[in-house]
Order: sequence, then structure tokens, then C-alpha cells
Amino acid sequence: MTGAPISILVVDDETPIRKLLRVGLGAEDFAVREAPTGRLALEAVIEAAPDLVLLDLGLPDIPGHDLLRRWRGEGNDFPVIILSSRTDEAGIVGALELGADDYVTKPFGMKELAARIRVALRHRFQRQGEKPLYVSDGLSVDLVKRIVRLDGREVKLSPKEYDILQILVTHAGRVITHKFLLDHVWGGANDLQYVRVYVRQLRQKIEPVPDQPRYLTTETGVGYRLREPDAG
Repeated sequence: MTGAPISILVVDDETPIRKLLRVGLGAEDFAVREAPTGRLALEAVIEAAPDLVLLDLGLPDIPGHDLLRRWRGEGNDFPVIILSSRTDEAGIVGALELGADDYVTKPFGMKELAARIRVALRHRFQRQGEKPLYVSDGLSVDLVKRIVRLDGREVKLSPKEYDILQILVTHAGRVITHKFLLDHVWGGANDLQYVRVYVRQLRQKIEPVPDQPRYLTTETGVGYRLREPDAG
């Protein structure tokens, strides 16, 4: 006997987008519920807390940021993935800082969205503790022994480089904002150049071709994302 399907609440005022998501995610075996307004989204969460929310920021009544702020303030920990336009970098960053788990930009591919949903859900279900070992292709990071290897060769990192990599490994597959790194590695500094310099140095050490990163990719105007670990 199988369990109940994963429930997803789609909060978007565009009917074609909701229809696309209802059909596409239904084909991926998700149970989809729709809310065209912020008010209806609030009611839907109260009636039956979803496993994940897909949230458009530009709603007609309640801004998406306000919904996110309210849900996180009330202790709702379901993952939230932002549906956003490609030009709204500030909105994306603001949502991530309020507790959103990820974002996709319109137009998006259904396969990419389904993959992002599964990553967000996996992080939620594994939140009891971080995995001690990260392995992705030729890169491995042992968080217990603090050993980094590329193709079997140990890589020596500076303390700051390791701190950045540790954060990215702990949140592998998810986007980490510049501000998050500044807050957690530099204690709230606001000079983005710190992050850029150290990420560049880190890539020189962990990427086979630093100018064409395989593991540590840039989310333009937002932050960085470390590739998902290998399955198994």
C-alpha cells in the first residue's frame, strides 16, 4: 500500500501557469492544489498544510513576500519555491532571505521544476542532521574529518574557503545568497567582493576547469549553488 501523494500548493494569479503546473506536476505524481490569490493561499495552508508551496511574488492582493514572512513567522517549515520573472533579482534575493528554499524563473521547464521540488523536499525530510560525506563525481568533502578531495587528490583550503564550501555542501542543490555567506562566514560584513574573491579562489582548487565550473555555479545576481551529491 502506497502513502499519500506529496501535496503541492500552487499560488499564482495566472490561470495558464496554474493549469500548466496542475497538468505537469500531476504527471509527476504530485497532488496539486491551486490558489490564485494570497488570501486563498492563507486559507489553503490553514485547512491542510501542504508539503511544498510554489509561490508567485506578484499576487493581486497580498505580496508574496508578505505571505512568506507570515508563514515563517508562524513556524510553518514547508519548503517554498519562488516562481519569478528573470528580471526580478531583488525580489528573489528578498524571498530567499525571508526563508524561501529555492526559485525558478518563468518560463521554466517542468523537468527542472520537478527536480528542484524533489531537492527541497529531500532537504526537509533530512533536516535531522547533515550528511557527513558529500560526493559528486570527482569531488568529495568529508565534513567530519574536514578533508576535501578532487579526483582522489587531497585539496588544501584556507579556513574561509572551507567555511564557504561547508555551507554549500550542507545546502547542496539549493541556492545560497551572497548575504547568507556574508552573514555566516564574515559575521555580517556587507562587501560582496569578499565573497567573489574567495569563491574564485575556491573554484581554482575544486574545479577541473575553474572558468567553466562543474560543481559550484553562479546564480546571477543572487548567489551560488553547489551541485547535488551523487545518489546512493
